Parts: sequence; C-alpha cells; structure tokens
Amino acid sequence: MNYAIIAAGEGSRLAKEGFSLPKPMVKLHGEMLIDRLIAIFIKNRAESIQIIINEASEALAKHLSESTYDVPVHVIKKSTPSSLHSFFELLQANGAINELCLTTTDTVFLEDEFQAYILEFEQNKKLDGLMAVTTFVDDESPLFVATDERQLITAFTDTNFTNTSFVSGGIYCLRNKALDCVTQSVESGTSRMRNFQRQLIDNNLLIKAFPFSKIVDIDHVRDITTAELFLSAAQYTPNHEVAL
Repeated sequence: MNYAIIAAGEGSRLAKEGFSLPKPMVKLHGEMLIDRLIAIFIKNRAESIQIIINEASEALAKHLSESTYDVPVHVIKKSTPSSLHSFFELLQANGAINELCLTTTDTVFLEDEFQAYILEFEQNKKLDGLMAVTTFVDDESPLFVATDERQLITAFTDTNFTNTSFVSGGIYCLRNKALDCVTQSVESGTSRMRNFQRQLIDNNLLIKAFPFSKIVDIDHVRDITTAELFLSAAQYTPNHEVAL
C-alpha cells in the first residue's frame, strides 16, 4: 500500500492561539502528528509514503530530513491553494501509483480501526474508493456523507438534508479511476476536496463508507487536549465507546 499525507496547510488558527510550529509538529503524548501517522502507515504495510508540506514550513522540513524511517518517505515542498491541489501535486510526483491511502495531517484516530479500514480496502478489490466516516461531529464546516443500506456513498453534502449520521473523516483510500478524477477535478477548476468527492459520485464510481468510532481534527489548541483524552480513554474503554 502506498500512503500520502497532506501537510501543506499553514495552521493559521493554531498560530493565532500561540502554537508557533507547523501543525504536523503538534505533539500528542509526546509524539508529533506527522510521526504518528508515518508509524501507523509503516505498521500497515506501507511501501512508500509521500508528504507535501508548505514552503514556509522550515522546521517541519528539517525534522523530516533528519528522521530515519523503515520505508521510503518522499517530501514535496510546495505551497498550494487547497488540499485538492496538494493531492494533485502528490500524484504528479508519482504517476505510477495505482492505489493510495491519503490522510490530512491532523486526523487523529484509533490504530486498530485504521488497520481494519486498510484491510477492507485491500480485500474489496471492486471498490474504487473507501472513505473514513464518523458520527463524531466536531468540525466547523463538516461534510455530511449519505449512504445506502450497503454503506455505499450516495452523496456528499454541506448541509445534512439527507439526515445522515456520518461526516467525512479526512482519510481516503482510492484506486485508479478515483485517482484519475483528481486531475479531472483540478483541470476543471475544482478547488476543494469535498467537490472532488462529489465528482466521484457524479462519475458513478463505487465509493464505500467505513465508520470509525471517532476521528478528531486538530484545528485549535483545545483540540490537542481533546485528542489526547480520546487516545487515553480508548485504552481503557471496551469497544472504544468513548464520550468526550
């Protein structure tokens, strides 16, 4: 499995609240977000890992260049106007990828759920994409995910007019047809990941939802404590029924 991380954002909200380093360098229980993701990917059969970072992220670039990993880690240093454009740059740097798991740098999830997610994608070869979803809504502008009885995704919506309990979790497993849509979306002027995801459905691709109990996004300083409590509580709570 090939993995990729979008770490090109400026982390402006964290910066305004006093966190001076790039967002991927936020630490949870002493471990940086970027290092946690890389370690989890390696545990889940990573063949290679690509990371795109902001041109202004000198501290992050230095950290990655000085770190040693068990698999090839390729870093692209380029500022982009959106996460979709970051995704496009990752693919342009390696056009040979046939399937990929992509995450944003600030997604915090449980490792065993991620392992089950990767296994389902690897085993279900008919899928064009498997999207992480959660019922935990703690985003300022969540993307709601409507599904049918088989958990196949029927719509991505900005408002919850479908009365779905799921929102997007920012983790995407995609195969050839879905990856091709990235270029199509960018060339047509699309500038947001959520609009790219809508195009997947418009193109009649087979995209399934995979529920996680919770995925925490690190957008504010307070989210660091929320994420640490989430990870700590999950160690002692049966079936990961964590309420924060």
